Amino acid sequence: MTTSKNTGRASRLRLAVLISGGGTTLKNFIDQIAAGKLEARIELVVSSNPAAGGLEFAAEAGIPFVVVERKDYASTAAFSQAIFAPCRAAGVDLVTLAGYLKLLAIPPDFEGRVMNIHPALIPNFCGQGYYGLKVHAAVLAAGAKESGCTVHFVDNQYDHGPIILQRTVPVKPDDTPETLAHRVFEAECEAYPEAVRRFNFG
Repeated sequence: MTTSKNTGRASRLRLAVLISGGGTTLKNFIDQIAAGKLEARIELVVSSNPAAGGLEFAAEAGIPFVVVERKDYASTAAFSQAIFAPCRAAGVDLVTLAGYLKLLAIPPDFEGRVMNIHPALIPNFCGQGYYGLKVHAAVLAAGAKESGCTVHFVDNQYDHGPIILQRTVPVKPDDTPETLAHRVFEAECEAYPEAVRRFNFG
């Protein structure tokens, strides 16, 4: 586990953001907070990948981060403990999965306090193996007329748990997985902060 220096806390909603890749959702949170559109503070970024591009966004914003790799732990339970222990130590109110690709076991004290966003309309095109462009390729292959994104609370299954909100986007006849992904991500950039606001203010 690799750790950066902690830089302090604030009184606003305290977030941990879990990433595995480029960190575009993390960057959206950072931008929304900076613009005054999201009353929150990112206390911690946790990455499952030491080479994740999103770690650069965390470093640039002065956000503490840790890297916890699945290969270093014998079980999902042990891996999850290593994820949630620093979140607990940072005093976060809400853990947000942002392109995070590893299965977690949610500890009792974090039940109802872990969110995920999925780039499709759950219960369709979700579950293990449905991530990134694979989701959008499956939507197009099925001939779906609309897609979108889903924010939900996380339980111990992939892309499962109570749905908080969904946003729909049209699927166009000339869409590719890349163009559909871009349109869905634009919806994600509005939907995920809205879900966090709902958590904060009930």
